[in-house]
Amino acid sequence: MSSSIAPRLSILWSFARPHRRTLAKGLALALVASALGLATPMVTKHVLDALGSASSLTRPVATLVVLLFVGAAVSYWQWILLGALGERVVLDARESVVRRFLRATVPAITRSPTGELVTRVTSDTVLLRQAAASSFVGLINGAVMLVGSLVLMGFLDLVLLATTVAAVALVGLAFAFLMPGIAKSQQQAQEHVGRLGGVLEGTLRAIRTVKVNRAEERMTERILADARASAAFGVGAVRRESLAWTIAWSGVNLAIIAILAVGAWRVGEGRLEVSGLIAFLLYTFALMDPINELSQNVTALQSGIAAAERIRQADALPSEESAPSPGRPELPELHALKELKELEKLEELRDDVPVLELRNVTAAYGPDAEPAVRGVDLVIPRRGHTAVVGPSGAGKTTLFSLVLRFLEPTGGELLLDGRPYRDHAHADIRARLAYVEQDTPVVPGTLRDNLLLARPEATTEELLRVLDDVRLTEKVEGLEEGLDAPLATANVSGGERQRIALARALLATPDVLLLDEATAQLDGLTEAAVQECVRSRAETGAVVTIAHRLSTVVDADTIVVMEAGRVRARGRHEELLVSDTLYRDLVESLRISAVTGAPVT
Repeated sequence: MSSSIAPRLSILWSFARPHRRTLAKGLALALVASALGLATPMVTKHVLDALGSASSLTRPVATLVVLLFVGAAVSYWQWILLGALGERVVLDARESVVRRFLRATVPAITRSPTGELVTRVTSDTVLLRQAAASSFVGLINGAVMLVGSLVLMGFLDLVLLATTVAAVALVGLAFAFLMPGIAKSQQQAQEHVGRLGGVLEGTLRAIRTVKVNRAEERMTERILADARASAAFGVGAVRRESLAWTIAWSGVNLAIIAILAVGAWRVGEGRLEVSGLIAFLLYTFALMDPINELSQNVTALQSGIAAAERIRQADALPSEESAPSPGRPELPELHALKELKELEKLEELRDDVPVLELRNVTAAYGPDAEPAVRGVDLVIPRRGHTAVVGPSGAGKTTLFSLVLRFLEPTGGELLLDGRPYRDHAHADIRARLAYVEQDTPVVPGTLRDNLLLARPEATTEELLRVLDDVRLTEKVEGLEEGLDAPLATANVSGGERQRIALARALLATPDVLLLDEATAQLDGLTEAAVQECVRSRAETGAVVTIAHRLSTVVDADTIVVMEAGRVRARGRHEELLVSDTLYRDLVESLRISAVTGAPVT
């Protein structure tokens, strides 16, 4: 058992280690308070001896008063110190987990339900408060108090000490037998709480779908199944804890009864003074405190270890490289030209180099998964509109994940400005891109917060300009707080969310604008205005769209047709209608919606 508990304790200690100096201060204060408490029965014995010998009570009583007030002050200081330390441990753990989550790769984060990840930051970190901050101090202090009490009890009477040690040993064996079961039950209970959070978060996100399908009761039962399982394991832990406490309480009380019987006999034999018996009994009554402290802290440690292990699982999430690069990388030949100050030739050469290029790229979503794209070659020029079409599962979204570096290729390479992606930091690549998702979730915060994600320094005038471009001015004017109105999925429509995301992307003025069916939820008039924005953007930069609507692709400079993870064909709309049967079938079956007046031939 010791070999298995040591690594788990080291995980918990990793949270407390940065605060070891504060822990040492807390331990010192706890030991001082314990020493004052241990001295009280001895001073009480002196009071009783003074009564028996008609000596002055002034000094022993004054000592008791001093011990009381000094002990209270030290305990007060210790509680504040360890309480504040507990909050710092929780804060540090939350900061660590949040930063790890937001720096992790997209596949690593999306692999687990969002609600389960949230419980790592909320409920799991709370369990660390006592375990990492005060349990170590409590265990050491409780052990010192227990040993100190037993030593002083031995000083008073060895026979009574033997009686007490026998009772304490039985209590210790009971705890050693029951504690592993308590730890396992608590860990399983917390795991089910995490699952509950994941299912509940996903259900609330899809509440409209749940209600339309009359699945409220079914989803309730599914969520409550984890709640009931957590409660069952929690009850199991409570039962074991109750049994442990009952044994402890009964053991101490039996010890007191035995001490009274044996002590009375020894007083009668003249081998022990009455004051010594009373002092010994005070130590016996006080023995519950260290036993109580030890058991409580062992229980807290068990919960804290389980929580620490769950929190530390976040450290296993693969992170994106965050090392900054010194400015925008350039081609070697560009650097040579710049040294010659041939600025005009520099710009001409840059224009000749594609902004993005994929060379024989293959990628999969796991080591054992089938490739989602295979051998893809694609060139994105610095200006113009490239549309990507294909049936579901063709690899279109995977293509965007590769370009955004959410996913790393298993073969081939991607290039930005002619240099491999591996030579760029993730942040540098994304600084050149803007992305509008198909579901376009609202980021928590205000309308202004959502728009400023890409360009925090943008002015209010610039915000209003891009909102006007996507026909959202009327929406902003209708909000009581304007740009500072809080946004939620419930108070903006799907089309409005898409236009907010597009306005944010346009505000960033990216080199490459990536649109994943960014007009799918727009009406005809609004879509026409948005398409005009896209055409305007394509004149000065690159626009790449995943399209399912004819209106999105008919004006594209290049249309890339994908099938089964490969590029099947490329060309303009009129050319592909003639040369590619899949593209013609997509148009004819309205998988690409014919929402414009363009003829379908």
